[in-house]
Amino acid sequence: MQIRKLATAIGLQAFALSGCYVVPTGQDGNYAIYIPAGPAQPGASSASHVSGAAKVLQARLYPDNDLATQTGMVSGTVTNMMTGKGRFQIQYAGEVLTGEATRVNGDSRKGIASAWGPSGSFMSCEYQMSTPVQGAGSCTFSSGAKYKVHIGS
Repeated sequence: MQIRKLATAIGLQAFALSGCYVVPTGQDGNYAIYIPAGPAQPGASSASHVSGAAKVLQARLYPDNDLATQTGMVSGTVTNMMTGKGRFQIQYAGEVLTGEATRVNGDSRKGIASAWGPSGSFMSCEYQMSTPVQGAGSCTFSSGAKYKVHIGS
């Protein structure tokens, strides 16, 4: 009988956590529960709720110089942890760059972001959020490509 109870308890935990996963978000020991968003519904916002207060936002980068035009528009996601920090992932020139974003001290809307790819490419951005789920800025890649970035819907 106890084995049945144990199996039921483990099964319920697995069912409750299916479709989400716990990911460390920083050296400060904080964790976030990421819940993948379902398929987009007509009229739905591009922001998906994650771990209560955090939001997953779409990031679209549009070419701003001739070098960037060779690659074209770039897209990815930004997870706004709603704590002044964020994580993002972007596909660029066949490589996935990952990094973080941090708000500038003294101005809760302005921030800087950095990302790195396994082959050594990197990017840096400056941005300003107009709301917690929408913002804009500019990004420069190690290749010299420059982009205008739009965050959110």
